Amino acid sequence: MTQNNFSRKSKAVRKMLNIQKIDDGVIFEVKVQSGAAKNEIVGVQADALKIKINAPPVKGKANKALMDFLTEKLGMKKSEIEILSGHTSTTKKIKVLGEGARTKENIQDLSSISIAYDRRV
Repeated sequence: MTQNNFSRKSKAVRKMLNIQKIDDGVIFEVKVQSGAAKNEIVGVQADALKIKINAPPVKGKANKALMDFLTEKLGMKKSEIEILSGHTSTTKKIKVLGEGARTKENIQDLSSISIAYDRRV
């Protein structure tokens, strides 16, 4: 979603993505809609980054497509991103390894939204 499209939405729709800083990176939630026409970031829904993935939720295909999509969009290696929880759920906790400030900037660029940075461990 481009910044222009997002700014047209009402302020009530604007939500903040909660990113939790940890020792070796950050953790944030994604809400995945599998079986979509194309892979895309939709925005924020209930403090989670909503992402549409074109793969079906069968035999881990949607999870693999999600990880491929995130690694491409964040410009990171596959080994730097993992699903911590929610492997069979539409809501997943994602861990991204790396320096917190760099990772936060990458996710902020990715989502084109304001981000609440939770410094609690």
